[in-house]
Amino acid sequence: MTKLNKAIIPVAGLGTRMLPATKAIPKEMLPVLNKPIIQYIVEEVIYAGFKEIILVSHSSKYSIENHFDKSFELEATLEKRVKRGMLKEIRAISRLNISMQSIRQGEAKGLGHAILCAKKLIGKEPFAVILPDMLISKNKGNAGDSLKEMKKNFEINETSSLLLGKVKKTDISKYGIAKIRENSKSPELGFIEKIIEKPSIKKAPSDLYAVGRYIFTNDFFKYLSKVKPDKSNEIQLTDAIDFFIKDNKKVYAFPLDGKIFDCGENIQLILANLEFAMKDPLMRSHIKNYLKKK
Repeated sequence: MTKLNKAIIPVAGLGTRMLPATKAIPKEMLPVLNKPIIQYIVEEVIYAGFKEIILVSHSSKYSIENHFDKSFELEATLEKRVKRGMLKEIRAISRLNISMQSIRQGEAKGLGHAILCAKKLIGKEPFAVILPDMLISKNKGNAGDSLKEMKKNFEINETSSLLLGKVKKTDISKYGIAKIRENSKSPELGFIEKIIEKPSIKKAPSDLYAVGRYIFTNDFFKYLSKVKPDKSNEIQLTDAIDFFIKDNKKVYAFPLDGKIFDCGENIQLILANLEFAMKDPLMRSHIKNYLKKK
């Protein structure tokens, strides 16, 4: 059995879709209720059973690392004011049961390039990639159930995989769209036959899109390093996956269990806040009362 321990979270993006809010604040630190988006993602990775997180970062993202570090002054203040519940929550953030290290992406050359930056820290091991702005919500179970199932499958079969959700036709051109060969005898949707980055509706092979959870064998780096930059001078992860598949490498497609919110967009961030707020009885009551007055 091959152990899968390492997860890459690329946080170097400048969050231009969320300006001016992200001018001084990393998009990953924008809140969904009382927690920044990145904390939900890290908690999902821990729940799935990973032991190490590699943050591919940028010089402006120091607040992300600080969030997971110990804050002596804040903890002392909370203890002095006898705010024990809040103190316990703050201490828990810096005591997460996972190793976390970071590496800089010197140039903004896309997601594929960000992953390549982590190659030395991955070494010869397999790895996962989790996007920091794609937030999963579930009514039952844990948001990390899908990633946990993907990890479990890899450690048995040693086969790469992607998590796929269904996208509206109007949003097809925003994402990597996959075509799969269905297999009803397994928990997966089947094998991915091809994947296209941001196709038009006419050229899209399906309505299934990559929702930011990937698991790869180590040799995937070889294909990623061969991808040429696109017109925006970015190395696309989707292109490397397509090369990988065309070289007869198997990639499972797993179905998303839950709802997904692309928190790199204003509307989706607002909807994510509403989604999580409606799970709290008091907040749900306040929201319903507010909407009734409108």
